[in-house]
Amino acid sequence: MKKILLFSTAIVALVYSCNNSTNNKKTEDIFIDPITAHIDSSISPGENFFMFANNGWFKKHPIPSSEKSNGIFRTIQDTINAAVKKICEQSAIDNTATRGSNKQKIGDFYFSGMDTVNIEKVGINLLSVELKKIDELKNASDLFKKIAELYKMNVKSMFGFAVLRDDKKSSEYIVYLSQAKLGMPDRDYYYSNDARTSNIRKEYKTHIQKMFELIGTEKTIAERNATSVMFIETQLANASRKMEDLRDPYKNYNKMQLGAFNKLNPSINWKEMLTQLGLASVDSVVVGQPEFFTQLEITLKKARIEDWKMYLKWNLLNKHAAALNKKIEAQNFYFNSTVLDGVKEQKPRWKKIVETTNQSLGELIGQIYVVDYLPKGTKEKLLEIGNNIRDIYAEHIKKLPWMSDATKKKALSKLNKIVMKVGYPDKWKDMSDLEITRDNYLQNLINVDKWEYNFMLSKYGKPVDLSEWEMFPQTYNAYYNPASNEIVVPACNIIVPGFEGRMPDDAVLYGIIGGSTFGHEITHGFDDQGSLYDENGNLSDWWTTIDRSQFEARTKLIVEQFNDYVVLDSMHVRGENTQGENIADLGGVIMGYEAFKKTKQGQTKELINGYTSDQRYFLSYAYAWMVNRTDASLAKQIMSDVHSPAEFRINGPLSDVDEFYKAFNIKKGDKMYRDEKIRVKIW
Repeated sequence: MKKILLFSTAIVALVYSCNNSTNNKKTEDIFIDPITAHIDSSISPGENFFMFANNGWFKKHPIPSSEKSNGIFRTIQDTINAAVKKICEQSAIDNTATRGSNKQKIGDFYFSGMDTVNIEKVGINLLSVELKKIDELKNASDLFKKIAELYKMNVKSMFGFAVLRDDKKSSEYIVYLSQAKLGMPDRDYYYSNDARTSNIRKEYKTHIQKMFELIGTEKTIAERNATSVMFIETQLANASRKMEDLRDPYKNYNKMQLGAFNKLNPSINWKEMLTQLGLASVDSVVVGQPEFFTQLEITLKKARIEDWKMYLKWNLLNKHAAALNKKIEAQNFYFNSTVLDGVKEQKPRWKKIVETTNQSLGELIGQIYVVDYLPKGTKEKLLEIGNNIRDIYAEHIKKLPWMSDATKKKALSKLNKIVMKVGYPDKWKDMSDLEITRDNYLQNLINVDKWEYNFMLSKYGKPVDLSEWEMFPQTYNAYYNPASNEIVVPACNIIVPGFEGRMPDDAVLYGIIGGSTFGHEITHGFDDQGSLYDENGNLSDWWTTIDRSQFEARTKLIVEQFNDYVVLDSMHVRGENTQGENIADLGGVIMGYEAFKKTKQGQTKELINGYTSDQRYFLSYAYAWMVNRTDASLAKQIMSDVHSPAEFRINGPLSDVDEFYKAFNIKKGDKMYRDEKIRVKIW
C-alpha cells in the first residue's frame, strides 16, 4: 500500500556550487572526462545507445562476486559507505559520548554488529523466547494476539497493516489494510511455471526447511514445516493482486466502516485486532484488496493451527536471519542473494554492518553527514535547476495540443504547488527514546523495529506533518509523494563520479540533475498514477473526460513500446507495470534537454572531446544509468520491480525524442529508430 512513488535511481549532482560555465581546454587536458571516457566506439549509437555510451566502463569493471550489479550506483554507494563507515567507527571509539546521544547509539549499534564473537555466543536465544510462545498457541484467538505482538516488532504476517495518509483526504491519517507481504518477492513466484521461476520456488521450499533445521528442528519435521509455510503463502499469493493491478489508486482504495469490513473476514474480530495492534478508536479503514480478505477467511478455515504456527515462526526467523549466527546468515544469503540475485559471495562484514546501521539509524547518521560531507550551496543550486525544469514544464503544458484549457489550468496549478525538498529535512525525527546497547545486535535491531512501528502508530489522529522525509540525506535515491505533491532529493545526490575537484558543465548538470532527477520526479506528478491526484494531494477527477482519454491513448503507446523489449530469453519488460517510471523517464529527458538549451552551453556549437553540446547532454543522461546487473537480478527486477532495466530506461525514452535522432544521426534501419508516427509524445 505504498503511497509514495519511489524513483529507484542514481540522481547525480554537482560537487559544489556551480554556474553555467563550460570546461576550458586546460581543464580537459588535466581531467579525464567521465562522460566520453566510457564510450565504446565499436557499437553504433543507433544500434544500442546505452551500450555505446557505457560499455567501455563495463568492460573494465565486471560485476564483483559480492554484488548483484555494478556501475554508477555502486560507485556512489561505495563513496557513501566510506563516509558512513567513518561516522560509525569514530562514534564507536568515542568514550566521551553521552548515554542516549546520537554518537552513542550509532557507535554501539555498529560495534554490536561487528562483534561476531558475541553474536555467535548469543545465537538464537532472543528469538527462542518468541518461538516458544508461538509453540504454545492453542487456538485462533491466541494466533491473532500473537500476530499483533509480532507486528509490534515489525514482523508482518497474514495481512498488511499501516497508518498512512488518506488518499482522498490527504490532511488526515487513516488505517490501511492490504494483502500480505509474501516470503518471495512477488505473488507470481508462486505460480509461474517457467524453468527459472520453478527452480526458485523449489529452492525456496528447501531454504525454509534448512532454516528450520538450523534452529534445531529435526529434518522430517522441518520438511513438514516448510510444506505448511508454502501452503499458506501460496493461498495468500493466490488472493494477491499482480503488480500491474496495484497501480490504480482508485481500485486499491475501498473505504469501509469497521463493521462492514468485518463481514468480509468474520473470523477475525477487527475491532479487537486493531486494539491489540495499538489503535483502540478506529471506526473506518481503507481496504486495499477486499478479495484478499475474502480468501483469507477461506484460508483461516482451511489451514490448521499448526500450519499457522509454522508460518509465524518462519516470518519471525526470516525477518531476523541476517542478524543471527554464521550458519543461519549463510543460508539466508544463499537464497536471498545467490538464488534470487546471482551474487556469489558475501560482502565484507564491515560493509554489511555499515549499510545495516545506516538503514536502522539513518536519521541520526544523517545529522552528522550533512555537517561533515555536504558542500555549501547545494540546496540553492539544486532548487535553481529544479525551478528551471518546472518553468519548462509549464511551457509544455501551455502548448499541449491534446489538452483543453480547463485541464491545463488545473495542471499548471498543480505544477506550481509542487514542493521541492532538497538536501536534508528542516526537522529531524526524535529518536531519543530508542534504546541501543553495545552487547546485543539482534536486540538493537528489534528495538529499532519497535521504534519505527510506534512512530507510525503515533501519527494516527494527529495532523499530518508536512516536514517529514521518507529518506535520509545519505540515501542515494529520490521520490515524488503524490499525497503531499512534493519532490524529495536527499543530500548525497551531490556526488558525481569523475568530477571530483571540478564543476560539471551544464550538459552534465541538466542531463543528470535536470533530466533524470527533477524532470523525472515532476513527471511522476503527471504519470498514470500521479495524474490522478490533485494539487492538494487528494485522489480527485480534475481532468475532463476527453482529456483523460487523450492521455490514456498516449500512455497505451508507451506500454506497447516497452512490452516489446526483450530482457532475457523470452522475458520481456512489463510495459503496464513499468509505465509510470517510463512516462517519468520520457518526460524527464525532454524537460532536462529543453532547460539545458536555455543555458549558455546549450546554445553554443562548441565541441568538448569531439562531441556537441546536444550529444553531450544525451551522453550525460546515459551516464546517470550506467548500471550492469547479473541475469538473476534482471529476472528478479522484471518480476518484482516497477522500474525497467537500466538499458531500456535509456534506449526506450531516447528513441521517442526527435532531438536525439538529430544529435546522433539516427536513421531508418537502426535498432534505436522508431517511426515518427509511433514515437510517444505525452508531456
